[in-house]
Amino acid sequence: MNTTIDIPTILVVDDDENILQVLEARLLSSGLTPLLADRAETALEMLANEQVDLIVSDVKMPGMGGHGLLKEVLENWPHIPIIMLTAHGTIPGAVDAIQTGAADYLTKPFDGKELVRLIRSKLETGIPPVQIRKPSTTHFSHEGLLGGTAPTMARFLELLERVARSTATVLLFGESGTGKEKAARILHDTSPRAKGPFVVVDCGSTQPTLLESELFGHVKGSFTHAMKDKKGLIEEANGGTLFLDEIGNISPDMQTRLLRFLQEGTIRRVGDNTERNVSCRVIAATNSNLPRMVADGDFREDLYYRLKVVTLTIPPLRERKEDIPLLVTGFLDELCAAQSRPLLSIKKDAMDRINGHVWPGNVRELKNTIEAALVFCGEDTITSQDLQIEELPTDSPILQGSSLSLEDNERETIVRALKATRGVKKNAADRLGISRRAIHYKIKKYGIEE
Repeated sequence: MNTTIDIPTILVVDDDENILQVLEARLLSSGLTPLLADRAETALEMLANEQVDLIVSDVKMPGMGGHGLLKEVLENWPHIPIIMLTAHGTIPGAVDAIQTGAADYLTKPFDGKELVRLIRSKLETGIPPVQIRKPSTTHFSHEGLLGGTAPTMARFLELLERVARSTATVLLFGESGTGKEKAARILHDTSPRAKGPFVVVDCGSTQPTLLESELFGHVKGSFTHAMKDKKGLIEEANGGTLFLDEIGNISPDMQTRLLRFLQEGTIRRVGDNTERNVSCRVIAATNSNLPRMVADGDFREDLYYRLKVVTLTIPPLRERKEDIPLLVTGFLDELCAAQSRPLLSIKKDAMDRINGHVWPGNVRELKNTIEAALVFCGEDTITSQDLQIEELPTDSPILQGSSLSLEDNERETIVRALKATRGVKKNAADRLGISRRAIHYKIKKYGIEE
């Protein structure tokens, strides 16, 4: 009879390459599986993607360091023991870590055998399991019309399910129309904070002068027309999840205020001197290239690392074409039910045309196309003539195989929508599924000529 032996996985976090190499060899020779990270931020990304049984972490490292890592692990993966490594001069800091919740600590230089014995001891003792709400598998198959069989999407959904079990801060990357808000909703609905509110903030369509009051609230008389106290959206999300869409569009001043909230867990309403404690999970999303914005000085590096505790990237529809038939079926079911009409079928010529399109507007564009086809469909079957699909110009970077940045893809999609609606911004916004304020902002952002 075959038996499966689970080999414990140990995540080692240290900015000293020599220590990482020594511990890797020691753990391998002891029958343990090592994972290596050179900073706490990298370790948090690995925790979201890998099954880890125990963590060995240095205390003093660049970035958030060992104490920051310990705080995140205790909040989001409390079942994983963490052993701290510290120099003799920082033993008080290690003792504080023990009092905070670390399993144990060793001082450098340490004996490799002693560390392995300590690891074995903590693995055997373990930490009492915490009660975490198990996510429903339906959320990760078809609900939200995110699911599919394409390998890239299957991998994304696997990571989404794993991350949903924690309350870690998440940064979602993805082109316009890929379903970032749907993904954020799934993260909330299957998390330990599911019973709390899910609050959406569109940072791209809210005027910068209003965003501060929208997020943090204000007190009566703090500015013109502030006729009464108002609770901000961050406070509204207390106990639940705050979803910050298009986070790359916030001003430098707002970046500073948001960073303080993420660090301290407190806010202050506009015109108020009172600090208020708020506990909520933060999920941010963007189609901007934040690393490039950090390099250009347009986005705070410390805020970027605070937001990217866990990063997830939703693949564009052109990279998961195997999912298109499932999505089309799902949209037909949803739209026919909403319109109280019999379920329609779709002819092969129409499906061939759908499969042959590259869908720069992604899932949103596909849904809008199916909805328009229902309007033009004369019988109970959608044909190729019922589809309003705008063919891309022959010099399009997508057709030529060139990779577009997220911004370039969004700009091209907006230009196509404006051309299709003859420059009527309201119609273009409706076609794209965004607000009129948002399309005005994006036209200005990308310098699109009238």
